[in-house]
Amino acid sequence: MHFSIPETEECKDEKGSSFTSYNLHVNGVFHCSVRYSQLLDFHEQLKREFGPTFYGHDRFPPKKLLQLNATQKVERQEKLEKYIQAVSQDSRIVNSDLFKGFLLSAQKETSRERPEDVTLDVYLMNNNKVSIEIKSTDQTDEVTEAAAEKIGLPDDLVYYFALFLLKEDKSKHGEIVRRMQDFESPYISLSSAEGKHKIVIRRCYWDPVFDEEVMKNRVALQLLYVQTVHDVQQGWLSCTEDQLERLKALQTKNSRLEYLRYAKTLKYFGHLVFRPCLVDYPDPGTGVQITAGDKELYLRMSKSKTGEEKVGIFRITRIRCWRISLAGETSPSGDAEQDNKLQLSFEYLISKNNLQWINVLTDQAILMSLTLQSMVEELLLVKRGGKMKRPSDRIRGPTRQFKGRDGQIVTTVSSSTPGIPDNPSNSSVSQHHPSEDSKSFSPVESVKKITERFHSAPSSSPGFAPSSIGENDVFDGGIGEEDL
Repeated sequence: MHFSIPETEECKDEKGSSFTSYNLHVNGVFHCSVRYSQLLDFHEQLKREFGPTFYGHDRFPPKKLLQLNATQKVERQEKLEKYIQAVSQDSRIVNSDLFKGFLLSAQKETSRERPEDVTLDVYLMNNNKVSIEIKSTDQTDEVTEAAAEKIGLPDDLVYYFALFLLKEDKSKHGEIVRRMQDFESPYISLSSAEGKHKIVIRRCYWDPVFDEEVMKNRVALQLLYVQTVHDVQQGWLSCTEDQLERLKALQTKNSRLEYLRYAKTLKYFGHLVFRPCLVDYPDPGTGVQITAGDKELYLRMSKSKTGEEKVGIFRITRIRCWRISLAGETSPSGDAEQDNKLQLSFEYLISKNNLQWINVLTDQAILMSLTLQSMVEELLLVKRGGKMKRPSDRIRGPTRQFKGRDGQIVTTVSSSTPGIPDNPSNSSVSQHHPSEDSKSFSPVESVKKITERFHSAPSSSPGFAPSSIGENDVFDGGIGEEDL
C-alpha cells in the first residue's frame, strides 16, 4: 500500500485555537484528515500492542513544547509520512484490527459519517446490480460478505473475488481505479469519490490453477463468465476473427462453461490491462500497453510493419523489487515536463547476475504497484501451503478507542485477518527501510522486495547505491531455483 501526506491544512478548533491537519492519502486517493495528536495516540497504542521496537517505531517525530515554525511544520509532515510508510510494511500491524480501526475511524470522522442503514449497489461486470442493505460505516470485508451472501456465493469462494472502485467514462465499460481495502468504508469512499464511480465485484486471483475449483460453483461461474465477456468486449484478450466468432456463438447459446474453457486457451485471459504508457525498455520512450496475469507482466509494443505485435514478458519471480517514484531525471520520455509525474520502476533479473532497472511512466503507477503486490502475495500463499481466507477467518476485534480531532474519544470496532503463513525456514521477520539517498528518484514509497537472494548482485540503475535497496521479508521465501 502507498501512504502519503501530500498536503496539510491550517484549521481552528471550537475554542479558536489553531492546529495543523494532515491529509492522509492511501493508494493515491484522499482517505482522511488527522491531527498530530491523533497520530501520536495511535503510535502509543501500537507500542502497547506490538512492543516498543516494532518496525518504524523510531521514525515518529517527537512532540514539541513550543509552537512550530514553517520549516518545522514541513519537517514534521515529512517525518509523519515516512512513519506511516514504515509502519505499513509490517504485516502484523497492517492486518490488525488496531491499524484498520484507526484508519476506518479517521475516515468516518473526516466525512462526518455516522452509522446508519443504507442501500449500496454493487455491480457485476455486465452492469447488473445487486442492492445490499448495510451500515454506512461497514468496512470492506463486511460489505464483500454481504454482497456474496446476497448472490449466493459460498463462503469458501467469497475471497476469490473482491470489490473494486470503477470510474465510469464515455465508454460503456469504465475503468478500474483500485481495489477496496478493509480499512475503509466502501459507502464513504464511493460517496467521496470525485466524478462518477461505482463499486464492482471481480475476481481477485491471478493463478489459473484456481479456475477449475471456482467454476464448479454456479454463482462463481457466472461471475467469471460476465467478467470474461466484458474483457473480450474490451479487446483485452488476443483473438482472431474466427476465435471471436466462436466466442460470440457460445455466448448466444449461453454456454457459459464452454465459453470460459475456450477463453482460457486465449492469450491474456484473466489479465488486468492498463492504459498505454511509456517505458525505457528496450529503448527510451518505447510506447507499450502493459497487462498483468498469472505470474507475468506483458509489455505489448506497437505492431511492426508486418502487423506482428512485439511482446516483452517479465516473470514476477525475476523481479527483485519495485518502487513508486517521481519520474525526475529517469523519465522514459526524457521530457522535463514529466518530472512531477509518478512512475513505477522494477529491478529485473535479465540474465544471471545481471539486474536492470526498468522504468514505467504512467498515471496508473499505484494500481500497477498494488497489482504486483497482490500477485506476489498470492504466489507466496500457494508456495507456503496457505489457503484463501474465508469469512470465518476474520477475527472481530475489541472495541477500540481513538482520539478524535476535537480531543474527544472515538470508539470503533474492526476486524483482523491472518496474514500469509510464515516460511518454516525463516520464522523471524526482519524489515528494513530504504535510505533516502537517490540521485535519480524522489521516493514516495518504500521498495517492495520479492526475495533477498540477489541482495549482493550489482544494480545497473544510475543513482542507486546498494544501500538504497529496501528490504521487506514478507516477500521472502517463496522463490525457488526452478523459477530462474
